[in-house]
This record gives sequence, C-alpha cells and structure tokens, in this order.
Amino acid sequence: MIDQATIDRIMDAAQIVDVVSEFVTLRRRGVNYVGLCPFHNEKTPSFSVSPSKGVCKCFSCGKGGNVVHFIMEHEQLNYYEALKWLAKKYGIEVKERELSDEEKQAQSVRESLFLVNDFANGYFQDILHNHPDGQAIGMSYFRQRGFRDDIIKKFQLGFSTEGRDALAKEAKRRGFNTDYLTKTGLCYTRDDGQLRDRFWGRVIFPVHTLSGKVVAFGGRVLKTDSKVAKYVNSPESEIYHKSRELYGIYFAKQAIVKQDKCFLVEGYTDVISMHQAGVENVVASSGTSLTSGQIRMIHRFTNNITVLYDGDMAGIKASLRGIDMLLEEGMNIKVMLLPDGDDPDSFARKHNATEFQEYITAHEVDFIRFKTNLLMTDAKGDPYKRSEVIKDIVKSIAVIPEAIVRSEYIKECSQMLHVEERILVSEVAKLKKEKEASGTTTKRDETGNTAPPSPENHSGNQEESSTPSPSDTPIATSATEPAGSQITQPLWTSNPLFMKEQLIVQQLMRHGEKVMFIDEETGSEVTVTEYVVSDLEADGITLSTPLFAEVIQELKQHIGTPGFTAERYFVGHANPTLSRLAADLVEEKYQLSKYHSKTQSVVKEADRLHEIMPHLLGDYKMAIVDIELKETQNQLRQPTVMNDPALCMETMARYKQLMETRKVMAKILGDRVIGT
Repeated sequence: MIDQATIDRIMDAAQIVDVVSEFVTLRRRGVNYVGLCPFHNEKTPSFSVSPSKGVCKCFSCGKGGNVVHFIMEHEQLNYYEALKWLAKKYGIEVKERELSDEEKQAQSVRESLFLVNDFANGYFQDILHNHPDGQAIGMSYFRQRGFRDDIIKKFQLGFSTEGRDALAKEAKRRGFNTDYLTKTGLCYTRDDGQLRDRFWGRVIFPVHTLSGKVVAFGGRVLKTDSKVAKYVNSPESEIYHKSRELYGIYFAKQAIVKQDKCFLVEGYTDVISMHQAGVENVVASSGTSLTSGQIRMIHRFTNNITVLYDGDMAGIKASLRGIDMLLEEGMNIKVMLLPDGDDPDSFARKHNATEFQEYITAHEVDFIRFKTNLLMTDAKGDPYKRSEVIKDIVKSIAVIPEAIVRSEYIKECSQMLHVEERILVSEVAKLKKEKEASGTTTKRDETGNTAPPSPENHSGNQEESSTPSPSDTPIATSATEPAGSQITQPLWTSNPLFMKEQLIVQQLMRHGEKVMFIDEETGSEVTVTEYVVSDLEADGITLSTPLFAEVIQELKQHIGTPGFTAERYFVGHANPTLSRLAADLVEEKYQLSKYHSKTQSVVKEADRLHEIMPHLLGDYKMAIVDIELKETQNQLRQPTVMNDPALCMETMARYKQLMETRKVMAKILGDRVIGT
C-alpha cells in the first residue's frame, strides 16, 4: 500500500510528455504532442499527449490514460507497480507496506486539513464581498491596486476583519476541530489557552496546489505599523511545504503550455496584475529562493522560463543560485530587467498584454550573458574579483546537462570574458569531474538540497497483471474495482442507456464546475453539475451505470467547493478506474489548425453548455421512455396480461401515458417523426 501523500508527490512530479518521450518520438502539434502509437502498428501518428491535462490517448486503438495508465500498459505493470516505476524515475522514496493505524489517521488528518482550508477560503471571500469592513477596507485596497472584480473572484482573494478570533469562533460554530485550525496555521493558541486568528486585519491571498486545492494563505496588513509584519504566511504543515508550491501555478498551467514559456516573478500582486493585463503564463516564488520541487513543477509544462526583475541588484544577485538550479534541470532561461522604479505589478498595470509581450521580446537576454555582464561590471579594474567572477560563471556553465549547449556558452563567454576557450573547457571539465567524484550528482529533494538515491523498488511477490487501456467505449461499470486488477470493458451493448449516460458524464468531467447560466429568480450562478443533479433528482433518475452514478455523487459532494476542477480531480483520482475513465473522456480527438484558427470563428464547447446539456438530458430521458414503451408493449403481448381485463386496461393506460410523454419530449427536442 502506498500512502496518499506519496501518490500525490508522484503524480505532481511525473511529467507525461517526459515519460511518454522515453518510448515514443513526439512532436508538437498546437498545445499537444503527437507520435506513433506504441500499442499498435501505424504509419500516421494518432497518439496524442496533452501536457496541460496530463493525459494521453490513441485515437485509433483507443488506448491511453494518465501517466500511471501509460506505464501500466506499456510496461505491463499493475497500478502500484506503475507508481513505483515513476517514483524511481523521479527519485521519490516509496515505503511499500500496509498502512498502520497511525498512518491511516495521518491520511485522514490531511483530508481534514484541506477541508478546513476550504472553509477558511470561503469565509475570507464572504467577508470581503458581504461584510461592511470587507467592502470598505479590503475591497477598497484591491481596487486601489487596480484589480478588477473578475480578477478578485478568479484568485479567490479575501479579507479578515480586525476581530482577533472571528474566524476561530465561526469555525468552532460550524463544528471544525480546534486542532485542525492550529495545524493549518489559520489559528494559534496563546499562552493563556485562548485561540487567536493568524490573519486578522489583513487582505488574504490563498495559495493553490497544482490541482486547485487551497493549501495555504498569505495575508497583507493594510496599516502602516513598523511593529507589524507586512506579510504573514501560513506556516509549514502536514499539507503545506512552501518549497513545493508556486503561487499562481493552478491558474497559469494551461497558458504556460500554450505559450511554451513561463514568467517567474516574486510576489502575489505581480502574478495577479500580469493576469489582469492578459499575461497569464506567470508564477511567483513568493519571496523564497527557487527549489528543485518548484523547478520540476514548471518544467512539467515548458522548457522555457523568463525571470522578471526590478532594479534591486542585491535581490538579483541573491537569486542567481536558484537560476543555476534551473540550468541544471536543462531549462532555457532568459532574464529581463524592468525599467527603473517598476516591478512586474506596476509595469503590468501600465501596459496591456501586447505591449508587455513586445517589451519582453525586445529586452529579455540569455541568462549566462546577463550574469556575465552583471558580475563583470562590479569586477572592473580588480584582477582578483575578475578571476572570481569567471569561476562563478564557469560553475553555471558546468551544471548545464547538454554538451552542445555547454560548448556554445563556452565559445560565447570566451569572447565576452577575453579568456581562451581551451581554459574554460578545462575548467568546466574539472568542475564536472569534481562533482561526479563528490557524489553531488544525486537527485535533489524539494528544498534544493541533495538527497541520497532512492532505494531500488522490488515488486516482491505481487501478482503481475496485464491491464489493457480503454477504447472509445468506457472501461468499467463499477468504481469499486481493486487497484491493479484487470480493467474490463462493460457489456454496454446490453444497456441502450450506456452511451447516452457517457455523453452526460463526459460533459460533467470536462465542464462540471463551469457556470451554465444565471438563475433569474435568485441571481445566483448555476454550474453544469448543479443543473444536471437538480434535473435528474427532479425526475427521480439515477444513472444505470454504477461507475457513472459514482461520478455524479462525487461531483455532488464538491458543489460549491472553491477552486474545484472536475477534469483535474478525476484525472488524478486515487481510484485507477475513475482516473482512467476521466483520461478517456476529457481528451479531444480533433484540434483546429492554426490556419483555420486565424480564418474561422469557432464556438467552443464550453460556450454552448446552455444548449448542449438540456439536449443531452432530454435525449437521455427520451431513451428511458422508449425503453419503458418497449417493455409495456411486451407486457401487452403476455397471456397473463391479455387474459386479465383489469391488468390489461392498466397496462394500456400506462402505454398511452408514455406515448403522450414521448410526444411532448419529441416536440421539445425538435423530433418531427413520432413513432406509433
């Protein structure tokens, strides 16, 4: 058994393009990658990999799934063996044993801590939008910073009043455990035993994980008091390790893939202002030095990163070590200095997306060149300082993994530094040899420190199982299938409702959390999930396929959960059957070419949900009525019914009622042909 925390680490570290590329030659096509399917012989590439969704799929044979499913199929491993394969690749230690009672309790605690954070996130937002102090103080601050209301809602910004135990009291009133309030860092206990809020009197910035869960908070004080810290952040906890998180990654990941570039800034407001200006492929290290865990998270989506700096030279020099770690990961790094007096926040507020991008294109420079110019400026006229700078730059070149890239940098630095190329080559080789001899080539942990190699993973006596990936039909009828067992396709041909239920569930997995329309009576937003659940419950309908019914129930439990994304939730689901189903349903077979994207206006599926969902539900209900009609016709042919006048009349009445219902439904659906 692998505990959930380790599974989460594996899933966050595993880059699907990186993993699939070990077995398939991929080339970029739009925001995705394509290649020849490794599971069947083909001449035309039909195997698609989506880095933003974390899934792959062959649109010819139907096989695919998330990164675990790919390894299961390709390496003929079961679910937990595939997890261990990925853990070994990314240097993550796996303790393969049954969870103890204490570990089961710890896993339960993790889930509880996330629930407490979700409550706090909703509480802070409610105070900001509905409390007099929130509107007068918190909202005024955000608007003074130039943030639009839609951006405030997008980043789920909030406010905490001056009441030093207001959140604690509300949490206890709602029944939340005091221990969880302190373990998340939302509250702390004073020496006299009283519970106090950590973020009182501050505007709130929630920090989201890659999958959208709220893992921590940052709070900014609005009063000018030198005795009070300007920013207060959540302390590290069982669910929050700042070295593994990047502010804004949840909102930026798709834009990073699309642009094939990530901008790195320092603070919360830098990220938010750039989003508002239309530059969404941006994340922040939140004032901490970059770590290996953060770098791997960026590398999951792109190989290109541009670091944005203001004019603070002391801060720039302090961050150079972190950039060396980016080089070590094989990333292409550029640096851009903003105009004097500007940081990313203020600069973004002065420019739109086009102006911002044009400025970056014109002013960003390669990191090695930037570092060389920066350090050599300080070393002018001092031979000793100059030699130290050369050594420092050589160290940066030496960590670059690609030999050709190292060679090009050596040539360029030889000219810039006026040092013979052979000397630089010799120094680089010397540093690499010393590094290998000292064993510092071992993998780094999330904090950037070197860690010992992960122990070899042995499968022991576990039974191997060959686990086929799904075809275009769904892959199981039950969510209770044991992990690692063979996943079989359902007997869907015996269930005429199966395909219609699949279409409904597919839309829920793709768009469940999206707003479908505004309720005219209440003025509240109605999501796709809320609409479907309400519509089915109003008619007393439960989906006939157990797996699909399970999806509906899980979505129902997450209605109103801030930051919840159905697609990401199910693709990374701990149950391999549900995650495989999600990977199969969320991937889209076709993409509009760049040429047609420029010449044609295409209405996206997400913009037509108000049309699609009523039609799918209506079509589904029509199928249910047709089944009942057929069953009623069969009953009328039975001797037991024909020979019983009362029962025959009752069955005839039922048949007539069903026919009337079908006519009404057909009219609504636009069906002009009514069968008799």
